[in-house]
Amino acid sequence: MKEFVKVMKAMSDPSRIKILKLLQNKKLCVCELQALLELSQPTISKHLRLLEDAGMVKGCRDKLWVNYSLAKSVETIYAKTMLLNLKKWLNDDPEVASLRLKSLQVDRDDICKK
Repeated sequence: MKEFVKVMKAMSDPSRIKILKLLQNKKLCVCELQALLELSQPTISKHLRLLEDAGMVKGCRDKLWVNYSLAKSVETIYAKTMLLNLKKWLNDDPEVASLRLKSLQVDRDDICKK
């Protein structure tokens, strides 16, 4: 039951759902997610930690950045099921569609130069 609760907690916040939808398109670092969602770095990091604990997201270090992506090998059936279903859900939501479009144009080099 603990794994089920972790996944449900991870899915219980709109910002975490947006992060998962964005990561369906491509890998993103914290600064890119911060720019897209207009949230603070600690808030983004907290959301990513909860998603990682639920087994839905993985971070991979690349020099200065940690790139986050959806977990490829999901350990629990709950996380796997939710990620599979989420691929079909909310694609017609205007806010999600707008964020996904913006994510194609976000550039970490531009963000970090600010």
